[in-house]
Amino acid sequence: MTKPSQETPDVQAFSDYLENWQEQLYAAIRRLDETAGCHEDNWQHKAGGGGRSLAFSEGRIFEKGGINYSHIHGERLAPASTSKRPELAGRPFQAMGVSIVFHPLNPYVPTVHCNLRFFATAGEKPVWWFGGGYDLTPYYPFHEDVVAWHRAAREACLPFGKTVYPRCKKSCDDYFFLPHRNETRGVGGLFFDDLNQWGWTRSFAFARSIGNSFFPAYEAIVKRRQPTKYGRRERDFQAYRRARYVEFNLVYDRGTLFGLQSKGRTESVLTSMPPNARWVYGWTPDKDSKENDLYSNYLQARDWLKEP
Repeated sequence: MTKPSQETPDVQAFSDYLENWQEQLYAAIRRLDETAGCHEDNWQHKAGGGGRSLAFSEGRIFEKGGINYSHIHGERLAPASTSKRPELAGRPFQAMGVSIVFHPLNPYVPTVHCNLRFFATAGEKPVWWFGGGYDLTPYYPFHEDVVAWHRAAREACLPFGKTVYPRCKKSCDDYFFLPHRNETRGVGGLFFDDLNQWGWTRSFAFARSIGNSFFPAYEAIVKRRQPTKYGRRERDFQAYRRARYVEFNLVYDRGTLFGLQSKGRTESVLTSMPPNARWVYGWTPDKDSKENDLYSNYLQARDWLKEP
């Protein structure tokens, strides 16, 4: 349970970090894929605040994606934020964050998601907390990529204690899980929520460490896999697996639910959706296929950094 912290949060400092981080990510994406079209949208939330959405499409590398910043205010917390905190129901709040999703064109390049967020509620005893993390969703996974991804995640956590990465890694495995499919969404990464026990300064430093480690880890994978040739078979399987992404986001993802329930900007909230998806009744991969490798070896929680 989130508890009030005695340290006063510097909300403006985190808002400034998020806006700068969005700009840095935008510049990095433009360097990586100069062909991707970008639609920039500055918007206002009717209850207060607003945001900046950067929606990418039809690039040489990225078929669809977005880097969205928001900082909104409201009179009542949405149900997605109070289901585990009923004592906060009905309180005025402010919420800010940056959310990133990229769906590559090449099926050998994984989809990626990252977000950092901050909530604060008003009242006799104000409450605040950080949340966020990142996860990787490959279609045709490579073991070295998964290990490198988790190694970067561990390094980002290490300055804050040796137990932080294992704890955040498990939280990610637990969160990005589709119970109705009995499989993970991908190969995980980091996930944390309700973070305020360390106080403002250390919690803010941790959020920055996670944010700053994200893109270098992903960019290295993109550059390794982008040259890999693919055909219709791989694209069809990519669309089939993208349907799992849709299922998770619309049924389980608290960020999507919060955005819709708080009457956020729907176009921005649904930027995370892939450009296409495909449902096939009763499909199963051939036993010795590349597609079966994903199901057999990657769609379950594993200790990716454990020595063989």
